Amino acid sequence: MGLTIAQKIIKAHLVEGDMTPGSEIALKIDQTLTQDATGTMAYLEFESIGIKRVRTELSVAYIDHNTLQSGFENADDHRYIQSVAKKYGIRFSRPGNGICHQVHLERFGKPGKTLIGSDSHTPTGGGIGMLAMGAGGMDVAVAMGGGAYYITMPKMIKVNLTGKLRPWVSAKDVSLEILRILSVKGGVGYIIEWGGEGVSTLTVPQRATITNMGTELGATTSIFPSDEVTEAFLESQGRVEDYIPLASDPDAVYDRIIDINLSELKPLLACPHSPDNIKSAEELSDTKVDQVCIGSCTNSSLADMLKVAAILKGKTIDPSVSLSVSPGSKQVLTMLADCGALSDIIASGARVLECACGPCIGMGFSPNSAGVSLRTFNRNFEGRSGTRDGQVYLVSPEVAAASALTGYITDPRTLGECPEIVMPDKFKINDSAVILPASVEEADDVEVLRGPNIKPFPEASPLEDNLTAPLTLKVGDNITTDHIMPAGAKILPYRSNIPYLSKFCFGVCDETFPERALASGKSIIVGGSNYGQGSSREHAALVPLYLGVKAVVAKSFARIHAANLINAGILPLTFKNAEDYDKLNQGDSLEIDGLFEALKTGSATLKNTTTGESFELSCEFSERQQKMLLAGGLLKYTKGE
Repeated sequence: MGLTIAQKIIKAHLVEGDMTPGSEIALKIDQTLTQDATGTMAYLEFESIGIKRVRTELSVAYIDHNTLQSGFENADDHRYIQSVAKKYGIRFSRPGNGICHQVHLERFGKPGKTLIGSDSHTPTGGGIGMLAMGAGGMDVAVAMGGGAYYITMPKMIKVNLTGKLRPWVSAKDVSLEILRILSVKGGVGYIIEWGGEGVSTLTVPQRATITNMGTELGATTSIFPSDEVTEAFLESQGRVEDYIPLASDPDAVYDRIIDINLSELKPLLACPHSPDNIKSAEELSDTKVDQVCIGSCTNSSLADMLKVAAILKGKTIDPSVSLSVSPGSKQVLTMLADCGALSDIIASGARVLECACGPCIGMGFSPNSAGVSLRTFNRNFEGRSGTRDGQVYLVSPEVAAASALTGYITDPRTLGECPEIVMPDKFKINDSAVILPASVEEADDVEVLRGPNIKPFPEASPLEDNLTAPLTLKVGDNITTDHIMPAGAKILPYRSNIPYLSKFCFGVCDETFPERALASGKSIIVGGSNYGQGSSREHAALVPLYLGVKAVVAKSFARIHAANLINAGILPLTFKNAEDYDKLNQGDSLEIDGLFEALKTGSATLKNTTTGESFELSCEFSERQQKMLLAGGLLKYTKGE
């Protein structure tokens, strides 16, 4: 039996386990990346391991999230990350150099390599044929130290593409179409491989848009072949030596095959407040638009920006619309300026923001009260924009630019002939904003610089056999890490200060939760299905840990968040009977006895001492995960404490 592309890379990097779907495997990691919202904590964790130098082929620290320096906090974090990078052998991408996934695709990604990053959209690298996965900061810290990365061996979905995208239809519409088919939890437990004759019609940036948004499916990762298109992209970046061909075997077996005819797609939107709430642009043409944001790691490539500039050229945006444009990297911004496209964007009335994540994470440019904001981003969770009642739609650059001109959601096909853009054969290469680390000989003399906002991460205690605690919070289905630990300009500067950050935990759901949790000392959270979807931020586990949360009982968990809970020493338990969720109420007193035995048997009993009822829970963990929980989390387990 032949192998898929992902299976070939996994086989080449397998250090433990077997490739049976559902079993735990360990992979050698070639590359890591961090960004500043998660990086400070990841590097504090790496320092605690006590290794003097990273052991990966390449590790890069990017500054792209917390770039709004309205106080000392973000600047101090950047200085800390830069000093750690210099000391421990990590490349440092300065603020302004660009969004981690865009820059990594341009300058560092290599087909056939493994990459994990402390950002859930790390699968963007799958557009260039990498096995690229989002992970928690602790997992990245361990990988930088030479440790393996553990995942559950995924099943495989093949998306078979035929045809070719028509004018005004883009890769974003492909992403939204697969979300329409699978939903935000339809990819859980799978790697999604894109193939078929239609693949050859998609550029690497288009492929990267699709793999980027594979994260919203809950998939472990997404991947494209490495072919002549990949080779041409690498050659244009002056890195053709990094190219290797990668394709699935003709007799590779998939657990599911989905067919999409690119020629039949039309401009789509994801409506508030979920990436899988899909409608067509023509259905929503009466919807008034207040704001349009173009950029993010999903749609900020040179090709995307040139298309936007061509649509806006010689025109002025509607007076009622506020438009922002964020190029994805310094390379993109420079080339836009050199060819005159940047002038066309500015002349239209757009506001050009720096090469950073910006509005995507609520870092500025929040919409007005109840404002309709069209964004070429990957998430539209409630409150993520920074405006709690903001109505955020996810769209392609084409729909975004067309709607900015008319003031209403606009099917760009109504604008007439689609402008053609010509891509350069060679990209402008200037890596001066990537600072190399000190040599091994010089590293001992490098001082790590810590600001007063950088606090130690909370440490878990070893698992106790019996847990008695109140149910301090009950939440519903599809709770995101934005619900658990919100982002935004007011909160992100405190990502390295867990005690202060804890004041905002679950603020979208219940502002009283942090105070109640601290007062309880120990507590249990109950959630619905797909609990913890979205960002890889381990703060959504570390902050509940600080607040005394010992277990989360849910109908099901998102992959990365479940791993982060275990890494933090918090038990992720699932209902054996999903209907039992309805029989628990916030404030109930709960007991779980005999946890040591439960880890061995894979089954635990939850007793509601308020009502007298008992419920069966799944407590199934790998042998390694059991040892981690017993030790009090990943770091204690790694250090042998």
